[in-house]
Amino acid sequence: MKKTVTFSKLITLSLAALSFTSAYTQTQPLKLWYNKPSQKWTDALPIGNGRMGGMIYGGIDTERVQFNEQTLWTGAPRDYQREGAYKYLQPIRQLIFDGKQKEAEAMAEAHFMGRKSNEDTYEAQKTSWFKTASSVKAPATAQYDDSKWKTVTLPTEKGWEIVPGFEGVDGAVWFCTAFELPANWVGKNVVLSLGRIRDRDFTFINGEQVGSVDGPDYRRYTIPAKLLHAGTNQIAIQVINYWDKGGLTSNARELAVYPEGYQLVDEKAARASGKYDEAINATTGETIKVVKLNGNWKYWIQDDNPPQFPRYNADYQPFADLYLQFFKQGNVSNYRRDLDISNSTAHVSYTASGVNYAREFLASNPAQVLAVHLTADKPGKITFNALLKTLHQGVAIRKVDAHTLALSFKVRNGVLRGVSYLYADAKGGKLAVTNQGITITGANEATLYLTAATNFKNYKDVSGNPEALCQKAMQAVRGKAYAAVKAKHIADYQQYFNKFALNLGTGKNQHLPTDERILKYNSTDDPALVSLFMQYSRYLLISTSRLGGGPANLQGLWNDLLTPPWGSKFTTNINLQMNYWPAEVLNLSACTQPLFNMVDDLVQTGKLTAKAHYNMPGWVLHHNTDLWRGTAPVNAANHGIWVTGAAWLSESLWEHYQFTQDKAFLQTRAYPVMKGAAEFFVNYLVKDPKTGYLISTPSNSPEHGGLVAGPTMDHQIIREIFKNTVAAAKILGTDEAFSKVLEEKYKQIAPNMIGKYGQLQEWIVDKDDTTDTHRHVSHMWGIHPGTDITPADVNLMDAAKKSMKYRGDEGTGWSLAWKINIWARMRDGDHAYKMLTMLLSPADAVPNHEKGGIYHNMFDAHPPFQIDGNFGGAAGVAEMLLQSQFGKLELLPALPSALPNGEVKGIRARGGFVLNLRWQNGALQQAEILSETGAPCTVKYKEKEIKFDTQKGKTYKLSSELKKI
Repeated sequence: MKKTVTFSKLITLSLAALSFTSAYTQTQPLKLWYNKPSQKWTDALPIGNGRMGGMIYGGIDTERVQFNEQTLWTGAPRDYQREGAYKYLQPIRQLIFDGKQKEAEAMAEAHFMGRKSNEDTYEAQKTSWFKTASSVKAPATAQYDDSKWKTVTLPTEKGWEIVPGFEGVDGAVWFCTAFELPANWVGKNVVLSLGRIRDRDFTFINGEQVGSVDGPDYRRYTIPAKLLHAGTNQIAIQVINYWDKGGLTSNARELAVYPEGYQLVDEKAARASGKYDEAINATTGETIKVVKLNGNWKYWIQDDNPPQFPRYNADYQPFADLYLQFFKQGNVSNYRRDLDISNSTAHVSYTASGVNYAREFLASNPAQVLAVHLTADKPGKITFNALLKTLHQGVAIRKVDAHTLALSFKVRNGVLRGVSYLYADAKGGKLAVTNQGITITGANEATLYLTAATNFKNYKDVSGNPEALCQKAMQAVRGKAYAAVKAKHIADYQQYFNKFALNLGTGKNQHLPTDERILKYNSTDDPALVSLFMQYSRYLLISTSRLGGGPANLQGLWNDLLTPPWGSKFTTNINLQMNYWPAEVLNLSACTQPLFNMVDDLVQTGKLTAKAHYNMPGWVLHHNTDLWRGTAPVNAANHGIWVTGAAWLSESLWEHYQFTQDKAFLQTRAYPVMKGAAEFFVNYLVKDPKTGYLISTPSNSPEHGGLVAGPTMDHQIIREIFKNTVAAAKILGTDEAFSKVLEEKYKQIAPNMIGKYGQLQEWIVDKDDTTDTHRHVSHMWGIHPGTDITPADVNLMDAAKKSMKYRGDEGTGWSLAWKINIWARMRDGDHAYKMLTMLLSPADAVPNHEKGGIYHNMFDAHPPFQIDGNFGGAAGVAEMLLQSQFGKLELLPALPSALPNGEVKGIRARGGFVLNLRWQNGALQQAEILSETGAPCTVKYKEKEIKFDTQKGKTYKLSSELKKI
């Protein structure tokens, strides 16, 4: 009788013997791969060494490596806090208590927000600049010669900054085009629709000004018939853009001309009919075709140097691009590009004219360089030019020596300088360096080393020497064989990466290109995509956050825009914290050190903000910070005054202690930070005049509902920091009196409340809307990442589930990731897995309509790209497999039915434990537990539970019945 070996049997056989080693072998291939070059930035593949990051495009005739250096930001050292703001704290509170939210927000906006850069002198500078710029009117006249103007396609819906030639442009820009007036419209007034224009426009028809608006309002100017004539009519627009998105920023259908009395058919109707070029008469219902204006316009950048716009926070900046220009390759076959996350190398290979070409890329932490190695299987076939280019101004490119090219610049609106060195070496052929680039001709193979540095030393000191840093890096690799640099890089990387492995089985789609796998993802055909996503997230954290560098920002390490989304800064009302959710549980504890170093800085600036804005001891952090470590409230009063950032970040240090049991770390680093955050809230909490509870005010439920008294999330976080500070003090045997104060305050804080719909209230006032699908689910903080609501709190847990169902499953990428964790903590593995499938869905499958999910390169999409969803999603899968937040090691607490078979090795638990788990047909088969500290251990699986003492360094094996083996 022929035996059939099922996957379940295979996994049983292959995983029968589990053993602890310092490294684990991943049995499935860990590669992202594609059969075509990148078409856009979110197709490119990321490499990083914790300080420098590169995006590999994989072009055939031209290779592009867009690169970043972690300390290149706009801005400068400065004070962010507004001295004396505390005088308005009590009046703002009183307005909120009186039900006057808008008045409270107005007062806070005027007097309580942090300081902006250049705020003292900007208005005078702006007035002078605007007067000069707006006085230029000649381009509107028919006689003006615009023959040397360039062309651009309008509109630019996401701002002109994404258009080549407009990168980083602010200031005054002229656009012009012409249209033909239909004969039957002659003698009639018409409407010129231009959509939104950022920020101000002066619009002309045939040399006559017809309108001007300051602000993002839609422009729909009525043009008198007398200004028009049969045939061709000229349109000229001077756009004044002070900062950020510039130009005509609506969609293409908004650019049109049509008779007065008509209006553009609304988007929904146009989509239904497929007719996007019609206007309708509101009275008669008659429709006509509009004259469309989208398409090529001429433009002239009149002045791209307006005064520096006042900013609350600085922007993370792209550094430069390395271009490799090859001779035209002709017909190419066997093309492939990949990223091997098992050893942190990227590759491009193809065949052209009978020659097999290969490129390898890596970002070495030991060598502090990005490296490119080029080979061919026939001698003398490596020929290319290497160029350095940047979006920054004031650029200098020069030959350093016979092997080295240098690029230098200074950022606009800031004090930082950037320097990059490119070193080339070749075997065979010729190598030449000029002030323009490096040329390698007829080589057998070639290697490039790229490094970059700035003058940033710390948030108060910009006296660094980037030239010296680049020289040092190049001296270290100069003359070294590429194989040696590569070997050291891989050994360094794998000491982190190989500590964890996950096998969820295979499927028929596993061997497809990664972009196709994402399009076709389901658990039956490709469970391995979940494993790849998990390990890719770990790869990104190792690549982004290394000892000696800075923490991961909103985009980790990678950014190609001078004005990136949300400044690519550190958003601290969830996003920065989410970046580090997987660090401890997925065995990357060492990657947390850059975050903790940042917290040390924030404690210092946070003390200044606590004093200036609240006149209180301790430290405070609001919802955003940057390279210069500002901690004051920013952006707008209705969401920028959020006070629990310091307390939440302090929890990251407590978690590190929980997982490592490192008492020295607790004493010297974690506890002082936690105590300072708790100390602030001892003084900040105020009695609610209606309920008598201690509440947090003014504050907000992140980015939702405006400035309020008593947001639930605040109270959950404050209880958590009080509880954990008391626990830490007890472990350390210190601050007994302060602990008693915290315990007394803890009892008086407004509790979690259940509202009229059976929901967990988001605010102390029962005002939740069951139709509200806001991306933040802040009142769930007490379930995850906090522990304020436990499974034993049945009523609160049920209320939380109702709130989650009301809020809905859809969301931005990071929101989907958070929901995975929340549903896993609620022990609903199938719902958590549903959220995971949504996170793993293609973000850009529909042209010009991105959504939450992942891009072709598996970057998370808010949209646009934000890296937090990668990290949060990986942490969510870990929560399905192991939870330890309540003192027990709960095995497979939220295992989804879609992942019935699998094995995980090297997953960590609080208490100082490392686990290997194997499950089959949805049931635990075996567990191995390594005790790193000798702490007592309690293990729970479903209804079974076992407690036992452990010895440091000893491994314990348990059966499916939790019996010791």
